[in-house]
Amino acid sequence: MSKELFLEIGTEEIPAGFLPKAMADLEALVTKELTAARLGFGEVKSFATPRRLALVVKEIPAVQPDAEITALGPAKNIAFSADGSPSKAAEGFARGQGVAVSDLTLVATEKGEYVAAVKKESGRPVPDLLAEILPRVITAIPFRKSMRWADYDVRFARPVHWVVALFDGIVVPFAFGAVQSGNVSRGHRFMANQPFPVRDFAHYLEECERHFVIPDPERRKETIRREIHRVAKAAGGHLLPDEGLLDEVAFLCEYPSAVHGTFPAEFLKVPREVLITSMRSHQRYFSIVDDAGRLMPGFITINNTLTEDPSVVVKGNERVLRARLSDARFFFEEDQKVKLASRVESLKNVVYQQKLGTSYEKMERFRALAEGLATLLNPAVKEQVARTAFLCKADLVTGMVGEFPEVQGIMGREYALLEGENSEVAAAIAEHYLPTQAGGELPASDIGAFVSMADKLDTICGCFGVGLIPTGSADPYALRRSALGIINIVLEKGYRLSLDAAVDRALELLAAKLIRPAAEVRGDVLEFFRGRFVNLMADRYPVDAVDAAVAAGCGDLVDAAARIAALAEFKNRPDFEPLAVAFKRVCNIVKEGIDRPVDAALFQEPAEGELHKALLSVRADVEARTAAGDYLAALAGIAALKGAVDDFFDKVMVMAEDERVRLNRLALLTGIARLFGSIADFAKIAA
Repeated sequence: MSKELFLEIGTEEIPAGFLPKAMADLEALVTKELTAARLGFGEVKSFATPRRLALVVKEIPAVQPDAEITALGPAKNIAFSADGSPSKAAEGFARGQGVAVSDLTLVATEKGEYVAAVKKESGRPVPDLLAEILPRVITAIPFRKSMRWADYDVRFARPVHWVVALFDGIVVPFAFGAVQSGNVSRGHRFMANQPFPVRDFAHYLEECERHFVIPDPERRKETIRREIHRVAKAAGGHLLPDEGLLDEVAFLCEYPSAVHGTFPAEFLKVPREVLITSMRSHQRYFSIVDDAGRLMPGFITINNTLTEDPSVVVKGNERVLRARLSDARFFFEEDQKVKLASRVESLKNVVYQQKLGTSYEKMERFRALAEGLATLLNPAVKEQVARTAFLCKADLVTGMVGEFPEVQGIMGREYALLEGENSEVAAAIAEHYLPTQAGGELPASDIGAFVSMADKLDTICGCFGVGLIPTGSADPYALRRSALGIINIVLEKGYRLSLDAAVDRALELLAAKLIRPAAEVRGDVLEFFRGRFVNLMADRYPVDAVDAAVAAGCGDLVDAAARIAALAEFKNRPDFEPLAVAFKRVCNIVKEGIDRPVDAALFQEPAEGELHKALLSVRADVEARTAAGDYLAALAGIAALKGAVDDFFDKVMVMAEDERVRLNRLALLTGIARLFGSIADFAKIAA
C-alpha cells in the first residue's frame, strides 16, 4: 500500500529571491534520491514561505522492492587462466563483493565476456531509507549564500528551528544540527506564534489556515492579485501591472493583506519611471494609474499581517516613501543644473573595467562602431546615432542614477528632452540598454538599435580580449545576454550585415586594450555568437535542421535564420527523408570536394550523363533562388535531382580504377553537394 511523505523545514526568514529555486531544488533532490533508492512515487510538490520550505510526495511504497545487483569484474581472460583456474584478480574481485569465486558468473558485453557477481538485495523499510535520505537532501539544497549558526556543523540559508518529517503519519527520525525531526510545526510569527501538531499533509494545510499561514505561494500570489486590484479600484484607479513584483511579494509574506497609501501630488513632477522605481525597488509598493494610464499619487503595499488599525501602517509607509521621493525630487532638480553634454567629460573619471579603460573610452569605441552600422544599414540616421552614442552614458554621473541605478538610460532620455535634444535621440538614449532580459523589449528605432548593438559588441569583444570569458557557472558581465540581445535585434529588424566584419571592426577599435591575439579572440567571439544563435534557433526549430543550416555559415544571421526556417519546413514533406539519405551519400563521398570541371567525354555509364544533365537543368534556377533568399523554392529545385542521384549510385562505381574517370565522377558529385551546401550540410540531418 502506498504512503505519503511530508517534510517541512522551519527557519528564520529566508530572502524571497532564494525560495523559488529552493523549491525546485528540493523537488529535484528528493526525486533523485527516491529514484536511486528504487522507490516508485507519485506527485512531488513543494511549498515555501519566508519561514518554511515544505514538500509532499504521494504514493510511496512502504517497503523498498528487492533487487538483483550485478557487479562486473575483470575480463574473462584476466580472471581465469587457460586451464580455467581463477587468477588473483578473480579472487580479489570475489572477496571484495563478499561472494565465493565459485559463485562468479560470466556476462557478455560489447567488449567481450567479463566475470560478474550477482547479488540479491532485500528491500528495506522505507522509513529507514528516508531517515538517511532526508537529512542528506536538506544539506544538499544549494543556496546562493548559506550560513552556519552557533557551533553546529550544518549549513542552510537561515538557521533552522524545526523539522517536520512524516511518512504515513509517523515521524521519520533524524537530526539536522541540533534540531530533531518531529511532527510539530509553528504558526505565523506575529499572529499565531505557537506550535501545532501535524498528522499528515491535509491536516498540515488545515492547521496552517488556523494559524494564519498560506504555505502555497501560488495561492498567496492569487490572494495578493485579487487584493491589489480591489484596493486600486477602491482608490479610483487601476493597478499598474507588475508580475515580477507580484512574484517577489508572494515570497515576502505568509498571510498577505493589502493597504492603500498616498503621496503628495507635487511629486508627480518627477519622471514617472523614477517614482515607480522608488516605490517598486526600494519599498515593494505597487503603483496605481488612472483611466488614461497616468500615474496617480498613491500606492499599494502588502503587509504580512492583518492589522487592527491599517491607518497606522499606512502612515508609516507614507512617511518612508515621502523621504525617498523627496530625495528623488532633489536629485532631479540638481541634475538639471548641468547639461548632459557637459557631463560626458566626467566619464573620463569613471573606470568601466580596469583592463578596458574608462567609460569615456568605451563610449568612443562604440560610437565609431555604431556609426559604421548606420553607414551600412541606414545612412540617414548616422548623425543621430553619433549624438546618441555620445550622450547615452552621461546620466551615469548624475545624482539620480547614482541614487537609483535602475533608471540609467531613462534619466538620460528625460534630461535630453528637457534640454531640447532631438526627440529621436532622447528616445534612443533609453533604448540603447534594451533588451534588458531574455525575451525583453527591443529598441524601437534604428538609432537605438545601432547604439545598443555597438555597445554590447564592444563589451563582448573587450571582455574576451582581456580574458574575461564566461564559464558554465559565471557570466559577471552578462555577455550571454548581450550576445542574445544583438542576435534578437538583428533578427527582429532584418539587418543584413556580416557578423564577422562587425567583430573585426570592434577588435580593431579595441586593439590597444587586447591582451590576447586578435585572431584568437575573433574565433572565440564568433563561436560564442554561434552557440547563442544555435540555442535560440533550437527553441524554434528541429535541432538537426539548425545544425545543418548553421554548418553552411551563420555570419549573416538573417540569412541563416531563413535557411533554418526553410529547411525545417522542407523536412515536413513526406519525401524528405529518402531525399536526405540520398544527399547524405553525396556528402559522405565528396568530403571537401574536387575543384575541376566535369568532362562529359569521360562518362562511361548513361546514369552519369543523366545526372549531369539533371544538374545543369536545375543549377541556374537553384542558384538564382538561393541568391534571392528563396530557400524553400531552392530546396524544391534540388529535390528534383533525387531520382538521378539514386540511379547514379545504383549503376555507377564512383571510385573507379581509372583516376581520370574517378575524379570526374567526384567532380560531378561535388557540383551537386555545393548546390545545396550553401543552404545546409545534409550530413547533419538526422536519419
